[in-house]
Amino acid sequence: MASLTPFHLAVPVYDLKETRAFYRDILGCPEGRSSDHWVDFNLFGHQFVIHLKPKERHESHHNPVDGHDVPVPHFGVVL
Repeated sequence: MASLTPFHLAVPVYDLKETRAFYRDILGCPEGRSSDHWVDFNLFGHQFVIHLKPKERHESHHNPVDGHDVPVPHFGVVL
């Protein structure tokens, strides 16, 4: 069996509560860290993050994560 090379994918969502319930309750993804603006999930060994992005904003959006302004959406390799 090949080892998993995890990825990190963050996507914008308009309704954090509804989207959180979908990934947690319907898909069964375990939750990791979270804030009022984002939620980490374990998506089959990968890091999948939902970030709140209000509908009325059309410019790029950032959320605070560990003291940094993180752009939404974003994608990265887990090192």
